Amino acid sequence: MTAKKWITVLALLAPGVGLIAVMIGTVIYMAVAQSLGYYSLMGESEFSFEFWDKMLGRKAYYKSVRFSIYIGFFSALFSVALAYPLAIWLRKPFNGSLLIGAVLKAPLLVPGLVAAFLFINVISYNGILNQFMQWIGFWDAPHRLQNDRNGYGILVLQTWKNMPFALLLLTGAVQSISDDVLDAARDLGAGTMARFRKIIAPLTISSMQAALVIIFIGAVADFSFQVIAGPTNRQSLAQFMVFFKDSGRWHDAAVVGVTLMAVALIGSALLAFATRIILKGGRIK
Repeated sequence: MTAKKWITVLALLAPGVGLIAVMIGTVIYMAVAQSLGYYSLMGESEFSFEFWDKMLGRKAYYKSVRFSIYIGFFSALFSVALAYPLAIWLRKPFNGSLLIGAVLKAPLLVPGLVAAFLFINVISYNGILNQFMQWIGFWDAPHRLQNDRNGYGILVLQTWKNMPFALLLLTGAVQSISDDVLDAARDLGAGTMARFRKIIAPLTISSMQAALVIIFIGAVADFSFQVIAGPTNRQSLAQFMVFFKDSGRWHDAAVVGVTLMAVALIGSALLAFATRIILKGGRIK
């Protein structure tokens, strides 16, 4: 492209991309600066690593980082793992496929906070699940399922909420694969898993990576599911940040916020890279 064409392209992109870049850049700058002692809401503003030193010395901080990564990684993995077979199943239209697809995407219309409250009502000590398990004779007494220490409830909610989004991305990618390619692989003796590993997954890797990255970022930074359905003995980074904010410790909250952004960025890059490396041997040559 000539210099004149580049200038034209940049001029067309500037109103949208420029605004986004300025807004994101401002947020990142403010968070980093405040974590280093600037923009103090109480007292003097001065450059200091004090808040990072104190935070890095807290065990609760490292527990929050590990817990957030755990929730983000498995939420993304489970969501994509469930979405893939459904996308393949719905690849070709059949009677009722539109209705099934609409029902599967229904969680996208339910606010996360509402979903968390409904989930708690189902699994509470006297909730629907406990009553049903006792009614069929599987349990003799109610079991405590709410706010489990391993965060399984959060994983269920995150998967239920994010699987439809992954399904949206993967359905279009799977439908774009030619029938001739799959039929040829079948004629050559490739089984279901072989066709998925060597054809479907490599040809839909971009959509897979997009789903993994977006779901990971959302799950890592989620607050509503963590507060309502999460364990009482662990805090996510989002909860940790809100705790400091509510205490008026804005610099500490900024440190956690910068950490959250770093976890989202590095985790997303590693997920995308690992996905491509794993599927490298399955690409069609």
